[in-house]
Amino acid sequence: MSEAPVVHLAGVHKAVREGAALRPVLQGLDLTVHKGEAVAILGRSGSGKSTLLNLIAGLDRPDAGRVLVAGVDVARAAEAELAALRRRSVGFVFQAFHLLPTLTVAENVALPLELAGLPPAQCGGRVAAMLARVGLADRAGAWPQVLSGGEQQRVAVARALVGAPAVLLCDEPTGNLDDAAARQVLDLLAALPREHGCAMVLVTHSLEAACRCDRSTRLDHGVLHAAVAGRTPEQA
Repeated sequence: MSEAPVVHLAGVHKAVREGAALRPVLQGLDLTVHKGEAVAILGRSGSGKSTLLNLIAGLDRPDAGRVLVAGVDVARAAEAELAALRRRSVGFVFQAFHLLPTLTVAENVALPLELAGLPPAQCGGRVAAMLARVGLADRAGAWPQVLSGGEQQRVAVARALVGAPAVLLCDEPTGNLDDAAARQVLDLLAALPREHGCAMVLVTHSLEAACRCDRSTRLDHGVLHAAVAGRTPEQA
């Protein structure tokens, strides 16, 4: 691909302090994700998946190597630039939904637009269109606590994408859902990043979720194993 990647990690090392010692988490990690591409990261608990997402989101910095996200050098950027990166260019979908219970569905989805400074008059149309796309146009005025788990996660997907981020980060997005709801969410995650032209990094334990991505790879002892298009490392 001739276009510059949205996410590019090269030779990334990261360690965490445990008492007086440093424990290596990521060791010489390389990862490149282009616009419209979905990459799944599989790995056991403690393998470094959350650390990897934190680096891409600009919530942490590498000890060595380069992390470039939407043109921002995470290792060298000022804190204000990293905050702007997260606000403007990064969307999050978490396992636990993280919807605000005091806001309606539409207000939850509108929140990233308001934080980005978009006038309220311009938010309504975008919010309505996104809720319609995730099949929740009729739930705009509902409170999160009356929704099913699958509906709450679809609201979270809508919130993550309404601001047209450059990269979508998904951390076990189907972990709290039953099989039917998980399939609905996976259908959206397989389609929406391409529709919106963002890069997606999906951290998951689910082989079904990984198979919906363009590539999948396994993170083990801080090292990414070779990715295989359309298949998980176990199927390669």
